[in-house]
Amino acid sequence: MSVQSIGQNSRQSAVFRGAKKSVTPLYTPDQKARRDATRWKLVQGVLAPLQFLVFLVSFGLVLRYLGTGTGYEAATASIILKTGILLLIMVTGAIWEKVVFDQYLFAPAFFWEDVFSFAVIALHLLYVFALISGAFAPLTLMWIALSAYATYVVNAAQFVWKLRLARLSAEVAA
Repeated sequence: MSVQSIGQNSRQSAVFRGAKKSVTPLYTPDQKARRDATRWKLVQGVLAPLQFLVFLVSFGLVLRYLGTGTGYEAATASIILKTGILLLIMVTGAIWEKVVFDQYLFAPAFFWEDVFSFAVIALHLLYVFALISGAFAPLTLMWIALSAYATYVVNAAQFVWKLRLARLSAEVAA
């Protein structure tokens, strides 16, 4: 037996072992049908990339302010806009979860994504509260915004990963 054939056998064995693993689908057939039929899927599909675009612009404005000391008003307005879109996508996402999973939040399929979403919201709202109350200096406010943005990136990655897994499980099932 050559080294090459041993490597091929190992790969084949790994593929076979992987094929034996059961993949739990993200959606039941009924949930998938409700997901595909609801208009909230389109709403989420529009708001998610919009929020990401606003995040990118805002992130750049915040970094510009931190680097140069200029553009505080533009950075602040962009953070407020990002927070508004975040709250809108959270409300519409909860409605989407209600339609698909029959509960507004913390459906088992998206439990940890929802938990982390609340951390994202808390940091964004901390920024807004601190801004309105004057509790912190502009520099501190920008660092709060960056903390909120870091949690947003993690949360967005959670959702992208989950949707990727859903697509892969659908392909395996087909």
